[in-house]
Amino acid sequence: MKKDVNSFLNYLEVEKGFSRHTVVAYRNDLYQLGDFMSAHGQPAASSSWSDVNHSRLLDYVLHLKDRDYAPTTVARKVAAARSFFRFLVEEGSLSSEPTENLGSPKVGKSLPRPIAVQEVHNLLAQPAKLSTPEAKRDRAMLELLYATGMRVSELVSLNMGDINLEAGWVRCFGKGSKERIVPIHQQAAQSVEEYVARSRPHLLRDREEALFLNRRGERLTRQGFWQILKGYARAANLSSDVTPHTLRHSFATHMLSGGADLRSVQELLGHANISTTQVYTRLTSEHVRRVYDKSHPRAE
Repeated sequence: MKKDVNSFLNYLEVEKGFSRHTVVAYRNDLYQLGDFMSAHGQPAASSSWSDVNHSRLLDYVLHLKDRDYAPTTVARKVAAARSFFRFLVEEGSLSSEPTENLGSPKVGKSLPRPIAVQEVHNLLAQPAKLSTPEAKRDRAMLELLYATGMRVSELVSLNMGDINLEAGWVRCFGKGSKERIVPIHQQAAQSVEEYVARSRPHLLRDREEALFLNRRGERLTRQGFWQILKGYARAANLSSDVTPHTLRHSFATHMLSGGADLRSVQELLGHANISTTQVYTRLTSEHVRRVYDKSHPRAE
């Protein structure tokens, strides 16, 4: 069971860009949940999280209250459990979410923080300053990530057969192994084509089918890409804490600001529910408001 927790924590740190402090807090909360299940008839060493049901989780919440945890602490621990089980459902490890209707105070969802279009341009320009095979690979990855809005896990999972540069599309498998086809613009396609033709052969060590390879000729990992991105973000003098998810957020926000409809962006991102995509409409509404205040002759 701890293996699933650690996979979730890695997702939070690498894809969601959570701070190390927050990840440690989630780990402590979820380990505590596992220990409770072990002590109350759900041995963590032999069972899986599919054994946890709504009744057991309710017992856990009552146990926390009996130990005089503050309401905010209980809410945080329940929120950690809810996020974890939602992750397992989206990954296909569970068929249903046992935390549904658990009755904990709702935790506000923060808006994503995209970076400006010019900042994206500066970021994507950094690998072009280098001529190594790795730099060509990095440019292709960054261009593809921003061109499609895909998750970093989807990016590093791509195989050679998942991309059609001539037709201009990429096939990726999202949460729950759901397949979707995402178009890519010509500039991104050219960057990937240059990497595949000139740089990937230098990285290839064996008959590896992965599209993006590390120096050992193996599939690049999420952690590896995150470190690469952080380096280029520093080189571009970006003030915000840029993560792989930042480019996904920026893609969605910039698409909506440019006139794309919400349903199309939902399909491109691979969101199961449009409510997940709607979080970006507030960001674009704020953008429209700034334009209005700046442009209208009476808005002073």
